[in-house]
Formats: sequence, C-alpha cells, structure tokens
Amino acid sequence: MSDLLIQGLHKYYGNNHVVKGIDLSIPAGEFTVLVGQSGCGKSTLLRTIAGLEFADQGSLSIAGQRVNDMPPKDRDIAMVFQNYALYPYMKVFDNIAFGLRARKTPEADIPGKVQRAADMLAISHLLDRYPRQLSGGQLQRVAIGRAVVRDARLYLFDEPLSNLDAQLRDEMRGEIKRLHQELGKTMIYVTHDQIEAMTLADRIVLMREGQIEQQGAPLELFEHPRTRYVASFLGSPSMNFIPAVLQSDSHGLCAQIGAGLSLKLPQGRFGHLQTKTGMAIELGIRPEHMRRQASPRDDVAQISVDIELVQPTGSRTFVEFKLGAITTVAELQAHDVHRSGERLALEIDMNRVIAVDPASGLVVANGATV
Repeated sequence: MSDLLIQGLHKYYGNNHVVKGIDLSIPAGEFTVLVGQSGCGKSTLLRTIAGLEFADQGSLSIAGQRVNDMPPKDRDIAMVFQNYALYPYMKVFDNIAFGLRARKTPEADIPGKVQRAADMLAISHLLDRYPRQLSGGQLQRVAIGRAVVRDARLYLFDEPLSNLDAQLRDEMRGEIKRLHQELGKTMIYVTHDQIEAMTLADRIVLMREGQIEQQGAPLELFEHPRTRYVASFLGSPSMNFIPAVLQSDSHGLCAQIGAGLSLKLPQGRFGHLQTKTGMAIELGIRPEHMRRQASPRDDVAQISVDIELVQPTGSRTFVEFKLGAITTVAELQAHDVHRSGERLALEIDMNRVIAVDPASGLVVANGATV
C-alpha cells in the first residue's frame, strides 16, 4: 500500500491555477523530492499534503485513508519549515518536546524520546540552550529534531536548508539522508536546488507550471530526460543545446552544425531518425561529456575550438567556446587549459548526447547509460 496516494489534485488561488491535476503514489519508506523552479506548485502541493491548504479537486489518501477534509493534527505527519519556527522563550529540550506534550505523550516518556532525537542529530549538548544562543545550522537541527521526535507516518520538509550557507547545506544534506536511512520513514522534501534533489532522493518528482514534468530515480532523469526542460534543469553546469540539422552522408546519419561542422551520430541510438533528414534538432551535450582529444574512436566526435573563458575550480576547469554560434561549456581536467585564447582539440562522447525536437521540446533520441 502507498503511504501517500494523490489522484487528480487541483489547487486554485482565485483565477490562478497552481496545481493542475497531480497524480502521485509514494510507497512506504521512500525519500521523494519535489523539485522545480519557484512558482511551479511544489510547496503548495506539500502544504496540501500537510493539510495547511485544502484541495479544490481530487483525492488525497494517507495509508489508505482519505484525508481531504482531515485537519493537519489528525494526518499523522511531521513537518520541517523553511524558517525554523522555534519558540524563543523555550530551551532546546522544550522546543523538541513541544509536539509530544501537545499530543498528550506521558511526561515520563518525553526525556527518552527527546534524547534519542538529539543524539541522532548531534545536538545533545545544546538541550539546555535557548534558540538565540544557536547558530543557523544548530537551529535547523533543532527544527528537524522537533519533527523526528514523533513517530509520524510522513515527514515533510519545505526547503529546510535554503537559509544556510553552502558548507552547512552540504553537511545538513548528509545528516538528513542518514536520518532517513536510520528511521526508514516516508519523507517528502521540497527544494528548488537540483543538487539537493539528486543527492537526497530515492525518487525525484520534477514539477513545471503545476504539473509533473517527469518522475523517477535521480540517474534515470539525468541520463534519460524526456523533455528539454528536464535535461536543462538537472546538471551543473547545465546541458548545452546546439542547433543542428539531421543529414545523411556516406558514413550514416550526422548532425550538421553551421556550414563547417558535421558530427556523426551513433547508428544504434539515432538510426530511428534516418527518415527525418532535414529535420531541425537541438543536440544536448553535457559539459562533462567533452574532454581533450585522446585516441580516435568511432563513438566520439573530434573538434577544435578557440577557448574564450577559463574558470578553474581546483579539481576541474570549466571552459567556454563557440560551437556553431552557441556559447558552449565543457568540464575538463584541472590543467587541460590555462588561459583564454588557446586553441584546444576536444572530443565529444556521442553516445551520451541527446537530440531534442525544438518545436515540441521533446527528446527524440536519448543518452546511453554508462
């Protein structure tokens, strides 16, 4: 049985149709991440699951029980908000224990439950402090502790790390993932950050304009996007999209980029487009699928480019150059290039590129799994 089943869910704010017919089934114990750009409806969907908003149409069931008209306190959920929402006049212990007391938990059981949550989040030494005495990362751990101290069926997270700096976000992502592994509970997490989505999720639900664009395991969406939007959203730096035209020559199918560059397309993955010669496409090429030229192979395309911008990161270097008329980014080894203006010989792994129909935005040839 699904821990959460959503069928045909719609939500309106006046004339603004925010959630547009969502169907979603989340099994017990799964870590599901709702991701998408601001305004796509992901937080509204989460708040509707929590009962903080009510659905205008559709059905929402938790553990087989319809909860559309059920108040939040009866839905057996725990929620972590973007702002910590801690009581400033209560110490950490009492902030964590607040929900237990509100649900009439026997007082004798509360210290053990609070201590277990504090141990899991490494905040036992903070139990006697007030929120004003804590750092941002510590405040977020307390907010999470207040949720996990309960033995809830669903745990909901609404962009809980957005107020933290980059290093703390990295640390807290690891803590939340370890927490899920330890608890084994169903968790639904909202974020606009695709790195958070990729690193945390058992399943990503990528939303766009109130609808689900695609859902699946992180690497499934990354390697087999169904639309240009999915391909562009996942990955950092994002995928390059190069306008091209399908052509056929003595070597088979190729992508013609401008007047002087033709890239041979692998027959096994692009052969079904043989009858589409003359069709305008966009080639999707991820920065990490380009590198300095090595020994020639049938499945790589070799190009020479003039480097316009060099951005070293330490372990890797990002470079920009023109491919056709499009500024293109490649991710290279740290010392492959040193300065802009260099002429560099690169190769593209053509088994990893995708082809997009620019008219529909649909992917018509997808990347291979490696």
